[in-house]
Amino acid sequence: MKIGIMGGTFDPIHNGHLMLGRAALEAFELDKVWYMPNGNPPHKDASSIKTDVKDRVEMVRLAIASCREFRLESYEAKRKEVSYSYSTMEYFKGIYPEDDFYFIIGADSLFMIDRWVRPERIFPTCTVLAAYRDEINTRHAMEEKIRELNDTYGARIRLLVTPLIRISSHELRRDVREGRSIAGHVPEAVNTYILENHLYVGENAYEL
Repeated sequence: MKIGIMGGTFDPIHNGHLMLGRAALEAFELDKVWYMPNGNPPHKDASSIKTDVKDRVEMVRLAIASCREFRLESYEAKRKEVSYSYSTMEYFKGIYPEDDFYFIIGADSLFMIDRWVRPERIFPTCTVLAAYRDEINTRHAMEEKIRELNDTYGARIRLLVTPLIRISSHELRRDVREGRSIAGHVPEAVNTYILENHLYVGENAYEL
């Protein structure tokens, strides 16, 4: 099978995440996209994550429930240790050696990936799909970075053209905190979960 993997804090998951998964499915004819909430990501201070991992996992489950091509992958969420992308991808490749993995990242991550822990061990396990959004970086700059990574690591990287999505989890948390509805930006079940569980409100929701 051809499996896309999209990791993130998903705090909260929103329609943009789902559109990105759908774009990868269609553009690269994937069989599945696994949404993988981070439990203890290396690039974020724990205080910047505003909800418990169980809430973020549940929001992902609710968000993708209606799409049979999407799957919740809780491997990193269950780990207490810091999860590094290279070790996660090596784990999946070891468990599913016959499958082809496509690691979905944003344009900003493309320009930072060679600064991640052990990047040379990520590229042999997967094809990297770098989401291309014109408002973040030009296509030319991304293609230059791809050539650099290919020369250095023998990386397999493809551009993933995505719709312009002008929403972010950071902005959605702020809107909830300030009493504005986010119903149009997240699946209905996720919006209901946020409201019923009083997520992103109170002192613990303020950004540091």
